[in-house]
Amino acid sequence: MLSLGQLHLATAVVSLVSGAWVLSRPKGDRTHRRVGWIYVVAMVTLNVTALLIYRLTGTFGPFHVAAIFNLGTLLAGLLAAWQRKPAERWLGRHYFFMAYSYLGLVCAAVAETATRVPALRAFAGGPTAVFWVTVVVTSVAVFVVGNRMIRRNAGPVLTRMQGTGRAH
Repeated sequence: MLSLGQLHLATAVVSLVSGAWVLSRPKGDRTHRRVGWIYVVAMVTLNVTALLIYRLTGTFGPFHVAAIFNLGTLLAGLLAAWQRKPAERWLGRHYFFMAYSYLGLVCAAVAETATRVPALRAFAGGPTAVFWVTVVVTSVAVFVVGNRMIRRNAGPVLTRMQGTGRAH
């Protein structure tokens, strides 16, 4: 049986892979929807397990807030695709909410990985200060780059989707 931490890690990997696949492949077909559902289920599981982990601070903290926020973006992206209203804006809403859901995942993955780099522990300020500085700096850097990519790709992706008639 998987521990909570192992389930959290496993669903993070599934989310990273399935999310990258969905974002990099053609949109709107049956495969997009199927892999998209894998992403959604993995992300819900990932965020729920995050809400159950208190090992780091012993209390509700910033990572729990991030998990709730990520669940919100995920739900908003799903609702946009499910309701398809308003007709002229649902596709953009779906794209942006799902892309930002994935960006939040990537920010967390990079921050988690960066905090485990031994060289970063050598900085002055103690391990707790280094941890939080590393989390904030890597998250902001990844978000800035990812935000640019999402916005730059939005026009071409949405135009392609609307032009194919495969908007889900």
